[in-house]
Amino acid sequence: MSRAAPASPTSASALLSVENLSVAFSQGGKTTLAVDDVSFSIAKGETLALVGESGSGKSVSALSILKLLPYPAASHPGGAVYFEGENLIDDDERDLMKVRGNRISMIFQEPMSSLNPLHTIEKQVGEVLKLHRGFSDKAARERTLELLAKVGIRNAEERLGAYPHQLSGGQRQRVMIAMALANDPDLLIADEPTTALDVTVQAQILELLKSLQAERGMAMLFITHDLGIVRRIADRVCVMYRGKIVEEGPTGRIFATPQHDYTKHLLAAEPKGRPPAANVNSPVVMEAKDVKVWFPIKTGLLRRTTGHVKAVDGIDLTLRAGQTIGVVGESGSGKTTLGLALSRMISSKGEIHFDGNRIDTRSFKAMKPLRRKMQIVFQDPYGSLSPRMSIADIIAEGLSIHERGLSAEERDQRVVNVLREVGLEPTARFRFPHEFSGGQRQRIAIARAMILNPRFVMLDEPTSALDMSVQAQVVDLLRDLQKRHDLAFLFISHDLKVVRALANEVIVMRNGKVVERGPAEQIFERPQTDYTKALMAAAFDLEAAPTGVVSE
Repeated sequence: MSRAAPASPTSASALLSVENLSVAFSQGGKTTLAVDDVSFSIAKGETLALVGESGSGKSVSALSILKLLPYPAASHPGGAVYFEGENLIDDDERDLMKVRGNRISMIFQEPMSSLNPLHTIEKQVGEVLKLHRGFSDKAARERTLELLAKVGIRNAEERLGAYPHQLSGGQRQRVMIAMALANDPDLLIADEPTTALDVTVQAQILELLKSLQAERGMAMLFITHDLGIVRRIADRVCVMYRGKIVEEGPTGRIFATPQHDYTKHLLAAEPKGRPPAANVNSPVVMEAKDVKVWFPIKTGLLRRTTGHVKAVDGIDLTLRAGQTIGVVGESGSGKTTLGLALSRMISSKGEIHFDGNRIDTRSFKAMKPLRRKMQIVFQDPYGSLSPRMSIADIIAEGLSIHERGLSAEERDQRVVNVLREVGLEPTARFRFPHEFSGGQRQRIAIARAMILNPRFVMLDEPTSALDMSVQAQVVDLLRDLQKRHDLAFLFISHDLKVVRALANEVIVMRNGKVVERGPAEQIFERPQTDYTKALMAAAFDLEAAPTGVVSE
């Protein structure tokens, strides 16, 4: 439940006051105004949420506070940022170093790219303490252990020597929080800190931030596009659109009586509707029996196998044309591994039949003739699209492998047709991935899969990196394509709202096993196991979201 919101602090009483701030970017002789005359204030102990879709100027505004933008390409045509009366915009680098990571700390959106992959957790947290407080190695180690325990890292001493890739997403984010809180900052800036996390881990991180804030009395600027999080954590809200703040007020009032059309749009923007009823007489496209993917654990000098990680452990599945099976569960539950096994991207045991052909016994080379009918859409549309290839080349790449007899004109026409089908202009084919938004890039990734007229599509978290309104558009597109082409979807996601809008049947996985399965309506309305109930509570009932589901 949201706390009673204080009135907006005046510039004189505020810990932080951003006044008439503008941010411009210059490139190739062209100047673009990304933030236009923005003002907001944060009092001590208060949480202000800065919300809006990608490109609205949220992160740029936050990065401007500590002057972390790529200067001199970035500039401030106007405005000031006052922190306890001092204008940080006028400060030089030496003065800012005293504030960054000390008085004001920041948690970034993607902990995997924010943490140094070459340094241990102990070194990265300890570095903050040594730099700002002059701690010795011993004192830094003791303080690091204290911080890791405080943010909920179990067996903290064992984790000191770990590298970021050896931790889960939730653990990496907890390490980022420990680094941010190391020097007891007065203001914490949290930039989309839960976007890529499972719903239960997300709930834990939010509870952790709230408890640490209450304990330390620090202020927090929380940047997000997820209004469900805002309702739970913020005292006041500023809504940004195209570089401007279009609405500001107490959280309760913003949600109860939004005034601006864009705020109303954000509140209404979430995947809606239900998938069409599956035809039980449709032909079976994919069938699996007792599928297992076990990874050996090798120890000792001779690297003998002493055990196995049972990523997928004895799963059955029947997927028909025109049907969507949603696979849900937390990170590490085996969802993606199951999808890769069914697609024969990794080896597995157990029977797998595709389109009437048994494929688990086929070599990867022998799978090639069937590949055009089995396609994958990945989670990160930017990472899965080559930045050096034009959109036309990206989409047509599959044709050059599976339909070599096509002429250049025929291939180009196929690209034009599929771009129109996914809602993009044909002229987009002459451009490159960096010229498109996240939602547009995901449409391009879907077009790449659709151009080969597949029967089966594995959708691996295809909406998790997208804004809420863009998620809804992609869900509508996928439903339309499925209906038009009678596609079979395996939809892997931790976002249960999206799964509910797409899936006919749901499989709930945990530690490689199925803990519950059934028609989507039954799973969402009448979950049977405690684990499924906890997932549903975290996704749909933020007030009752559990905080102890995931062992960190």
